[in-house]
Amino acid sequence: MLVPFIKAIFLAGIFSLVACSTSPPKGVSVVPQFELRRYLGVWYEVARLDHSFEKGMTHTSANYTVNPDGSIQVLNRGYDTNKNEWSQAIGKALPLGNPNVPSLKVSFFGPFYGGYHVFALDPDYRWALVVGSDLDYFWLLSRDKTLSPELRAQLVAQAKSIGVNTEKLIWVDQSASQKDPKTTP
Repeated sequence: MLVPFIKAIFLAGIFSLVACSTSPPKGVSVVPQFELRRYLGVWYEVARLDHSFEKGMTHTSANYTVNPDGSIQVLNRGYDTNKNEWSQAIGKALPLGNPNVPSLKVSFFGPFYGGYHVFALDPDYRWALVVGSDLDYFWLLSRDKTLSPELRAQLVAQAKSIGVNTEKLIWVDQSASQKDPKTTP
């Protein structure tokens, strides 16, 4: 049975985000050029700052598609090792202004939105570094389930340079050992 895992994420964390704006954290600049159509599709969570609402989640991914109204659908999936089941949730993202700037507000729970800001992006859209409205929310995303040790080190250094506490990163298990019933017979 699939359980709304991102809904739980935002239930637990949204109230702290609601008090803040959905703007990028102070001193963080988002990438200057952004093509939404190239960002669409599946991204794997390689690393994150952990929170109680994500504890035990492995094999996490996000699939971004455009809704008929022009908003962005966010389908987040992951394996909850505490419940031994796959979880998913569907959210909606909206640009904070110019759609060519990767600053979005994302909601999985009613009218409550959290910030989503891409501050580093591979020119070929193979990896992305994302923060929330503060530096306590950080994700290293990739089109591939793994990254080379050299690239990982480079991206961690980049995250650290803006103030992300990289010592607390959780490296997400994306191994093939956990079969996703949606994609694997």
